[in-house]
Amino acid sequence: MAIAFALPWHDGEHRAHALLHVYERDNPTLSSLAPRAGYRLQNDPLLAIGTLDTQKRPWTTLWGGEAGFARPIAQDIIGVKTLVDGAFDPVVEALVGKTEGNGGQIVKEQGKGRMVSGLSIHLDQRHRWKLYGRMIAGALGKAKGFEEKDSQSRSPSLEGSNSEVQLVVRIEQSLGNCPKYLNKKTIVPSSPSPKLLSSGPSLTQEAIDLILNADMFFVSSSNADEDMDTNHRGGPPGFVRVLNNDSSGAVLVWPEYSGNQLYQSLGNLLTTPKAGLIFPDFKTGDALYVTGNTEILTGKDASFLMSRSNLVVKLTLTDSRFVKQSLAFRGELGERSPYNPNLRPLVSESSIATSLQSDAASTATLITQTRLTPTISRFRFSMTNHMPYKGGQWVAMDFSEELDMGYSHMRDDDPRSLNDDFVRTFTVSNPPPPSQSERHDEFDITIRKVGPVTDFLFKQQRPGFEVPLKGFGGDFRIEMPQNTDEVVPFVAGGVGITPLLAQMTEVDLQRMRLFWTLQKADVNLVADTLEQYPGLAPSTIVYLTGDGIDPKEEDDARKAEGFGAKLLHRRMRREDLYVEAPSPVWYTCTGPGLRNMLLEWLKGKKVIYEDFNF
Repeated sequence: MAIAFALPWHDGEHRAHALLHVYERDNPTLSSLAPRAGYRLQNDPLLAIGTLDTQKRPWTTLWGGEAGFARPIAQDIIGVKTLVDGAFDPVVEALVGKTEGNGGQIVKEQGKGRMVSGLSIHLDQRHRWKLYGRMIAGALGKAKGFEEKDSQSRSPSLEGSNSEVQLVVRIEQSLGNCPKYLNKKTIVPSSPSPKLLSSGPSLTQEAIDLILNADMFFVSSSNADEDMDTNHRGGPPGFVRVLNNDSSGAVLVWPEYSGNQLYQSLGNLLTTPKAGLIFPDFKTGDALYVTGNTEILTGKDASFLMSRSNLVVKLTLTDSRFVKQSLAFRGELGERSPYNPNLRPLVSESSIATSLQSDAASTATLITQTRLTPTISRFRFSMTNHMPYKGGQWVAMDFSEELDMGYSHMRDDDPRSLNDDFVRTFTVSNPPPPSQSERHDEFDITIRKVGPVTDFLFKQQRPGFEVPLKGFGGDFRIEMPQNTDEVVPFVAGGVGITPLLAQMTEVDLQRMRLFWTLQKADVNLVADTLEQYPGLAPSTIVYLTGDGIDPKEEDDARKAEGFGAKLLHRRMRREDLYVEAPSPVWYTCTGPGLRNMLLEWLKGKKVIYEDFNF
């Protein structure tokens, strides 16, 4: 009978807890293979493995394909037997050597054995268990049942063949982790057919594309040669950003989302600032293995590098291997984690992100709310400090004082709130004062109720509500061509009309061509707009979508038509986007789905739009 003991925190973990101001509770890691961990191991289709090479650099790999390839074989001892890339997988090479010249020899460890960290994971079921131990023995040989490629048609330095690895590890630690940020994948076995595409500290564009499309990676780190950790990081596709990519080494940046506050990986990085990552391509079986030096950034240092983040890791690559078909499995994408926050670009990648770095510059006080439709309202605010703005700009406001509930490990009723800073940008929907020299005391926003912040705003029925105002930014300007024969088409989706509303006193309404699509329930927004700016009506075609129409909506539609607008009860089509006069530039403000469709429809034309996905 084995007895498991609670483990103490090491120095790096103590430092991480102090740095991030978290209460230090007992370490929940067990000093053995927990029964549940053993059960999960033999039922999980994937096992991420980490180790150090001869240069003490950490690397990570991902093995498996179907359940049963790894299992407990004795008390606190596990065995692994699976197909691998025996030519270019850096963890295979570090533990048991390469297929070429290995001859299937058994590698037996002396003394404590080399450190091996692991993460047993079932992406479809969102289970994961961390493991750590010391290697007892291992072997690598040619996989049975696979024909060796013709040596004359294969480059020994660039192409490999199927191999089978066997590994025995004595487990010294195990810990179950939560399902947050695990994007579901259905895993099926496949056969590696590895080919080395590139290596070294800088990355090819193909390798960068893999990173920018990845919704997860696996990372290994160590506390010198005393302890090691392998875990998963997940998020929306592209959550890992590429800061630089030159001969001195590519630099990757990723946000550390709200987690269990154990900070075991970060604790390792504080004592031994090195990490090894694998980015698996589940569709193709390609794998990008990287290793490098890390830097942890917190607070403003983090947010100045990556927008809306207070904790990020920067990895400067010292080596990499991009291997085609290196993996012994494929994965079909299922549901992405509901805990994934929105994509956070680097500040250098986004003008909006750059503008949001400053502290609140003023306070906005609600004057009125005008309900236009069941889900759309116009809000008028005053400012304590008068700040100039232009038509086509957005205003950023910070609702964290009202909505941030503090730390929670899990929050299934509102999962995205765990990583929400509650800063929002809204397009200003009123024209500014005629002269920039005049005081800018007030502004309007016309918004739809779509999330926690707008839901909170819609509940503010009385004047006087105050919210910190971070400033105005953006430059979505509608330019009227000098050639008076040319017209200016604008395609709006729902409240995407707001940039045009804010520039209505600056544009030539007779030369505008407005294509506006929205739900029938929102038709009063059209009537309200045309009542304020009747000169826009003759140039407006409205596409009303949705089933049925109630009497009030019919009245609002007749009112809009009474101003001279054309209303069609159907979706917008490609052939609708026709103008009778030259139109050098098209403007659009819509959701991303419609915008992508418009960009396809308007291929070959210059299209200007504001992207608020930040």
